[in-house]
Amino acid sequence: MPSGKTSPTALAKFLVLVTLLVPLLVLGAVLATRTGMIGLDTGFGTLGLKVAPVLAWIGAGAAAVSLLLLIRYRDLWTYAAAAVVIGAVTLGATQYQLTRFGPAPRDVTSNADDPPVFGRAMLSDRRAAGVRATDTVACDGLEAIDSQLSPEVVAWALKQSGVTVMGMSPFRVDGWKEGMWFGIQHDVTVRIRPGRTDVRVSARDSLPIGPQACDLARRIVSEMNALR
Repeated sequence: MPSGKTSPTALAKFLVLVTLLVPLLVLGAVLATRTGMIGLDTGFGTLGLKVAPVLAWIGAGAAAVSLLLLIRYRDLWTYAAAAVVIGAVTLGATQYQLTRFGPAPRDVTSNADDPPVFGRAMLSDRRAAGVRATDTVACDGLEAIDSQLSPEVVAWALKQSGVTVMGMSPFRVDGWKEGMWFGIQHDVTVRIRPGRTDVRVSARDSLPIGPQACDLARRIVSEMNALR
């Protein structure tokens, strides 16, 4: 008759599966968000920023238990090694990402007193996506270009910054940049005036994911300066 006890090998396999919870969760969240099954706030804001870090610590605990199991059952070293490597990498990656995230402006510009406005097509697209109006603020180290650039130069600078150009006119260039994993989108507009060229970057979310908007705005200005 079966004893009802869990074998050491079965326990070791289970511990490896526990360390895989975060990678599996993130993969599932990305796929569900990308396919529209869940929203960005749920997929990234809840599962990615809140649930994943907790599971990462649980995975680290499972890795520690696998080491204790190895002390008695040396033939389970492959499972212990897998659990430790996966658990350590997952916890390290999760903690590293959390250090990069945090509250930061999501709508930024080089001219907070007179922010550039998006073109009609972009505004319509943002309204259709349910983007809420926010205050546009300045970024540290972000300054306007003190000359009138051509739309072609601005469009090239946007492309060099990973931005997809959506529309172009003599005095404005609009575009957007989408994140690789969860599809976090930042909308960009560059206003061109005599003697001055300003940039604005506005996210379509309010997630606390760090200074991504400012980083993108600074990169765009850097690319434009390089092409002057």
